[in-house]
Amino acid sequence: MSNLIEYILEDNGLATLSLNREEIHNAFNDELIKDLTNKFKEMETDDAVKVVVLTGKGKSFCAGADLNWMKSMVNYSEAENIADSQKLSDLFETINEFSKPVIGKVNGAALGGGAGLVAVCDYVIASEGAKFGFTEVLLGLVPAVISPYVIAKIGESNARATFLTGERFDVTRAKELGLVHQICLDRHFHGDCDKLVERFLRAAPGAQKSAKSLVSNVLRLKNSSYQEISKYTCETIAKRRVSAEGQEGMSALLEKRRPNWSSLKDK
Repeated sequence: MSNLIEYILEDNGLATLSLNREEIHNAFNDELIKDLTNKFKEMETDDAVKVVVLTGKGKSFCAGADLNWMKSMVNYSEAENIADSQKLSDLFETINEFSKPVIGKVNGAALGGGAGLVAVCDYVIASEGAKFGFTEVLLGLVPAVISPYVIAKIGESNARATFLTGERFDVTRAKELGLVHQICLDRHFHGDCDKLVERFLRAAPGAQKSAKSLVSNVLRLKNSSYQEISKYTCETIAKRRVSAEGQEGMSALLEKRRPNWSSLKDK
């Protein structure tokens, strides 16, 4: 792994992954894309990782594509552009399908592909001064690679409005669109994020993975019959009830104690 990302894993299972190109607002290039993809694949199989916080160093979260990287594409053929775009697509899909909770800690501007990163996070906490935008049309481009994830988050109507204007919008508008879940005053930003992480660490890791799959699978089954959907949901809860976590959780409730996966201790 290069120095384009900074990775810290704490004893409680919190992994903080920071984009580390502060001097150019954490913009993407091919090396950063590769490093991020590989790191998420590595964390997927690391049982020590319980929750991931994705953020940016400095004043920006991620300003989209690095201009120097974009210059290098000017003379690419269509086939070369497709191959290059596939790597970016693989990054978003890797994060979107990551089985553990991903918290987007948006500390500043999240534009273009940076806003796409926000869209693939499970929970997004943003500072009061954060800015967002799908600005590709202003460069004669379109937010194609990130579109499946953004549309899933903000819906068709909002995607049309923001994709076609390329407008930048503030954190309040981002929350209205469903891109952001929580807005924080700058002075409380880090503390509020710590409290959020604590809430995630109270949950059973296996149940969180199952819940994340549940959301995806129910959406995939939305055009299926009631019988198919009911079969899936009933089988899912039955498996969780007889799982080790399910049994431990119910025992802890009856015995009025914290379950064995909780990062908190009984007083």
